[in-house]
Amino acid sequence: MADRKTRYCLYNCNYHAVWIPKYRRHILVGKIKNTLEQLLGSIATSMEIEILGMEVMPDHVHLFFSAPPRISPSSAVNAFKGVSARMLRMRYPEIKKAMNKGLWTRTYYVGTAGDVSAKAILRYIEEQETHA
Repeated sequence: MADRKTRYCLYNCNYHAVWIPKYRRHILVGKIKNTLEQLLGSIATSMEIEILGMEVMPDHVHLFFSAPPRISPSSAVNAFKGVSARMLRMRYPEIKKAMNKGLWTRTYYVGTAGDVSAKAILRYIEEQETHA
């Protein structure tokens, strides 16, 4: 993983985040999955975050990303979850019916990763598709 830079800073801040829909429902499939992947990409672009790896499974999301130091991991994950939930619920009324109050649980996992563990996380995320 290469270092990234802003105008005044050189950084290598990589995070692995995982979150799930409420009740661990298997709703992240088909067109909803595709839309979610696009939404996460556009959210990342708007926040100057680089997505290094992503896997949307039917009942959870793995996101491996690099964020500038001015963006906390919790701010990034909350933005990904908040914006994607609002947009998916607006676009797909069936989600709104199935999920009473909100799409995602309030909890999530986030871990930091350096160069060595970054490669291991990418390999893990890529292997998730073969186990689906």
